[in-house]
Amino acid sequence: MIDLRLLREDPDRVRASQRARGEDVALVDSLLSADERRRSSGVRFDELRAEQKALGKLIPKASGDEKAELLKKAGQLAADVKAADAERDAAAAETQELLQRLGNLVHPDVPVGGEEDFVTLETHGTIRDFTAEGFEPRDHLELGQILGAIDVERGAKVSGSRFYFLTGVGALLELALVNAAMAQATAAGFTPMLTPALVRPQSMAGTGFLGQAAQDVYHLANDDLYLVGTSEVPLAAYHMDEILDAEKLPLRYAGFSPCFRREAGSHGKDTRGIFRVHQFDKVEMFSYVAPEDSQAEHQRLLEWEKQWLTSLELPYRVIDVASADLGASASRKFDCEAWIPTQGKYRELTSTSDCTEFQSRRLSIRVREGKQVRPLATLNGTLCAVPRTIVAILENHQQADGSVRVPEVLRPYLGGREVLEPVAK
Repeated sequence: MIDLRLLREDPDRVRASQRARGEDVALVDSLLSADERRRSSGVRFDELRAEQKALGKLIPKASGDEKAELLKKAGQLAADVKAADAERDAAAAETQELLQRLGNLVHPDVPVGGEEDFVTLETHGTIRDFTAEGFEPRDHLELGQILGAIDVERGAKVSGSRFYFLTGVGALLELALVNAAMAQATAAGFTPMLTPALVRPQSMAGTGFLGQAAQDVYHLANDDLYLVGTSEVPLAAYHMDEILDAEKLPLRYAGFSPCFRREAGSHGKDTRGIFRVHQFDKVEMFSYVAPEDSQAEHQRLLEWEKQWLTSLELPYRVIDVASADLGASASRKFDCEAWIPTQGKYRELTSTSDCTEFQSRRLSIRVREGKQVRPLATLNGTLCAVPRTIVAILENHQQADGSVRVPEVLRPYLGGREVLEPVAK
């Protein structure tokens, strides 16, 4: 959530952010009104409570009619205090509810607009010309079948659409990717983490995934637990309700977890293969830093993602995501999109977001600097979303006979294999 003081001091900035996100601007005025009622009712309660305490000291000293009058007044004050307390609590609850609905403030450099209004920041690698090489590229599903690596038919039989099995070299390729990604993250100073896949509501809400993203979240009603769509959630909640020492910052974690997404808004999109699925594994980077260091840390996360994609020898571009496509928690987000030959376009493989103080305020995570205690900044960055990375590797490194060249960085994790060979025609 944002700082209420900032809202009161510069409401136009918050209105502009809401407008850029394509969200309800009237929410800002409703929140300002609720906050004013919260503060005024708090003052009213304090005044009545002080009067009640003062009266309480007079009653034992009084007698006769004076005492009776004071007791009568005390009874009325007790009712007034109770009413003011209820009014204060109601106003505070309304303020908190409205504040939870407000997205993070959009960074001023973010391009304004929807999904297609991003700005391309840089492009890396060379897109292969398969025509010049004398063959038509196969898509990842056909390659996966040739290699004995992907089985979506049995995935659908067992679990339904958008589920799959990774088999043989497909399973080995996932393990290689995870181990190589974790090795890079560890070398960069991240602490490896295996995180829970089920979290409590406060963890999910605290990271901002129960607002506009709630439709994509799986909820286990009988247990009131949520399946995570990213290990960002448990990594953000890891230090929930804690005060951290400034000397320990930055804290960097690399989490591996299964991820679950309903993909409720993606009917008819990417239905072939394993690009958009309900369950997948992912390695996620997560950082806790001082607020003034968040933009520099955002660039570091992006550089680590670029290093990873470059090591996989994939052509990719980096985009500055537009304001209406940020998600509630992000102030700014960069995506790295790999070229997918059979689709003839770049598709998102990794993403990194600067969430500033938004999540730490919601999760009550603070940092102590001397005598001062204040919220810190949180950032996240995907290092390897496994299925999409497999898609990009198979399609970009395929050869005419259906085999796939293994990027050098993965070979030590695949028993030295340089090529994934077909097992079926």
